[in-house]
Amino acid sequence: MTADREGNDLSGPRTVPIDSVPDPVVGFDCSDGDAVVAETNDAFTTLFDGISAGDPVRGWLRNETAADESTAECICSSLTRGEAVDTGIGSGNGDDTAESGRYRLRTFEDRGDDTTATTADDTAVDGYLLVTELESTRPESAEVDRIASIVSHDLRNPLDVANAHLRAARETGNEEHFDAVRESHDRMERIVRDVLTLARGEQALDVATDVDPGAVAADAWGVVDTRGASLTIEDDLPRIDADRDRLQRLFENLFRNSVEHARHETEAQTASKAADDDERGRESDTDQSLQIRVGSTDGGLFVADDGPGIPADERERVFEPGYSGSEPGTGTGLGLTIVEQIAEAHDWTVSLANGSLGGARFDFRPSSGTE
Repeated sequence: MTADREGNDLSGPRTVPIDSVPDPVVGFDCSDGDAVVAETNDAFTTLFDGISAGDPVRGWLRNETAADESTAECICSSLTRGEAVDTGIGSGNGDDTAESGRYRLRTFEDRGDDTTATTADDTAVDGYLLVTELESTRPESAEVDRIASIVSHDLRNPLDVANAHLRAARETGNEEHFDAVRESHDRMERIVRDVLTLARGEQALDVATDVDPGAVAADAWGVVDTRGASLTIEDDLPRIDADRDRLQRLFENLFRNSVEHARHETEAQTASKAADDDERGRESDTDQSLQIRVGSTDGGLFVADDGPGIPADERERVFEPGYSGSEPGTGTGLGLTIVEQIAEAHDWTVSLANGSLGGARFDFRPSSGTE
């Protein structure tokens, strides 16, 4: 027999009082046929405020850990049968593996260090459960990784273009290559701004009252390469409460999205019409400039264009990071993601449909006005 200086047997499992355990521990009693909370340690009380002796374990699992009904039922059934438990809870998706979810719940004796819990009084306890908080596996983490991958790819393209034109400028002395370098730098700046906007989120809002969205839209139009497109702003736009800088960013991204997605189709249509007119011996009329309109609707506003529009089966995807229906290398794939984020930060809904002009139409309405 192995013993300490006081003669205590050390060959068997070591018992520890639950209040000395740094992780949350809950003792349970199944004497009445169902698992109920018998006692808890300080760490458990801190994490799950309001749970006390006599409360059903099932209720604690459902209300405090977000475990689904089937997981709670499975855990409680195992406890009443005296079986070991080792499961993940609170994932919100029914995944019951030990490494998934927000918490890992396991029978205390299965913690792996040959210890067992004990109580200092005569509380009737059939066993103890150890609750361990797991690292977050939130969807946002995967989304950040996805955005980082997109940005890494999109930054590499303009960097390569800029380097190629710098080499050509050195070799030929042609200063036109510097214009291409400047365009590449402009695109990289847009990518950086997009990522910063995504990272700032709602905390970036500095809401002012009585903002004129028409004036903001006009300012946004002045900083976008419109490539011959035209903008019409209706006179009856309602004044709103908004962060003026973020609202301008929203308009900029919508205008740029319209121009970039319409350019290639417009060029194709223009070339086709010019060829057709030439074949018939007529003077070609190829004025196909894009028209964009900003107007009011149902207490909100809309932005619509007469471009090619967005197919119905793609409208759910356009707000996803990385989506780009334009020519590869022309967009970051984050513009409409930012539009949706800015709208949500203002507590607006955003919807996409066909506009009366035949192209895409984005509608923004206060969330409080929707059902």
